[in-house]
Amino acid sequence: MLPDFRIRQRDYLLEITRAISQELDLQKVLKRILRISIEMLAGQAGLIALREADAWRVAAAHGIPPAFLRYLEPLLAEEQVAELDLAELNRMLQDLTYTASMGLLNGTALQLITHGQIIGVIFIFRSYSDSFSSNDKQLLQSFADQAAIAVFNARLYGQIIVEKQRLDALIDTAADGILILNPDHTVERVNDSFERIYNQTDEQLRGKNHQQIIRWLRKPEGQTLEEAEANGWPLTANANLYVEGDLLRADEQMPYIPVGITYAPLLNPEGSLRNVVVTVRDITHFRNAEEIKATFISIVSHELKTPVALIKGYASTLRRDDARWDRHIIQDSLAVIEEEADRLTRMIEDLLDASRLQAGGLSLKKMDISLPVIAKRLSERFQIQTQKHRLRSDFPENFPLILADETRIEQVLSNLVSNAIKYAPQGEILISGQVRPDQVLVCISDEGPGIDPHDMPHIFDRFYRAEGAVRKTKGAGLGLYLARAIIEAHHGRMWVDPKPGAGARLCFSLPRSDQNG
Repeated sequence: MLPDFRIRQRDYLLEITRAISQELDLQKVLKRILRISIEMLAGQAGLIALREADAWRVAAAHGIPPAFLRYLEPLLAEEQVAELDLAELNRMLQDLTYTASMGLLNGTALQLITHGQIIGVIFIFRSYSDSFSSNDKQLLQSFADQAAIAVFNARLYGQIIVEKQRLDALIDTAADGILILNPDHTVERVNDSFERIYNQTDEQLRGKNHQQIIRWLRKPEGQTLEEAEANGWPLTANANLYVEGDLLRADEQMPYIPVGITYAPLLNPEGSLRNVVVTVRDITHFRNAEEIKATFISIVSHELKTPVALIKGYASTLRRDDARWDRHIIQDSLAVIEEEADRLTRMIEDLLDASRLQAGGLSLKKMDISLPVIAKRLSERFQIQTQKHRLRSDFPENFPLILADETRIEQVLSNLVSNAIKYAPQGEILISGQVRPDQVLVCISDEGPGIDPHDMPHIFDRFYRAEGAVRKTKGAGLGLYLARAIIEAHHGRMWVDPKPGAGARLCFSLPRSDQNG
């Protein structure tokens, strides 16, 4: 070769070396390498084929007719071609080139090898045969080696970008709040969930110190990050911290939120602290569950003790050997025992129903039922139990039959009427019905003091009892919770009409039989 051409080849080699350090976009690197290769080998066209997952793929092409490229791409992807080694692939491409150009073009290939693995081939289409000296071949191989490094680096960079995108997606879609702290405790970034928990954006929080953000309403349970570091934390990469308490947040309407925070150290190979990953979990739900559990234990233990104590007391009294009871006292005592046993049974059934709801719902045995008949039957039954109230049902004629579970609907009406008797000292209790085109409405109203507006949002909550009700009436706070659950299981709805001071009025709707599947 001419000396000036060798100089140009060395210039190409320097350009490839610059490409390694200046460009990390794989497609741009491939196009740059291909252009230099065509110029350096005085070719008319060229392509770069990369080996990916046991298959060859055309990653870049220049000057090749589209028809030939459309033929070549699926051919390289075939299973038998994927098994070819580099020499066999080179021969196949040379034969295809010679045949497709009717003997006008030859092909020459530069193999791309890095870290002992063949990652691809540069194939240049030329109008003359190879005529390289040993020095030329050595220079071309240096060029190919440098090109292989450039492709490897660009691929590696692309993989890093993909992994970073995947990591960012995992962090940003995590349900728990996440902060990443620098060794000096300044915030490097936070995820979307922490933004919602704290009510500030990543831009507002980034660069702030940990102590400016993690502030407690009162002393939390467990060691804080600062207290742990004062004792030498972290000693190992697995030295996680956990602290729980009420986190102050940037929100006047909700100034704090119960959270559990885990601190995990990220150490570099030398053992120095690189980052602290802070995971913040909103434990409001768990806190509520604990409160419900405590309320449940308190209410149920009290409500169960009362009937058990009465049953035991009357039974013990009747069994006394030193007393003789007349028939009237015995009948009254047995009536109390029976009444308290029934009350105990109802409470146990309510608790079982609540457990079934938590486990996945209530089973319904649907049939055509008449709500006016059920309402009349319950009015007569409850009227016997009270002298201070007048129970009445009012349903229009030709009230439609409803497809529902009769036992469950009777349970709902019984709970609502029983509540009306409990909370209204006297007056009328009315069970009324209305017919709508696609549903029926049933309401139970009384002439008592009504429902306090403060209690209205919570009366259907499990174990909730109004403050006044706890002092005046018995119950576990499950009646309305179960009633609404039964109505919703029938695809209906239950609500309370807000009429404080004018009596309570609770209503529910049910689909008509022709609308209820």
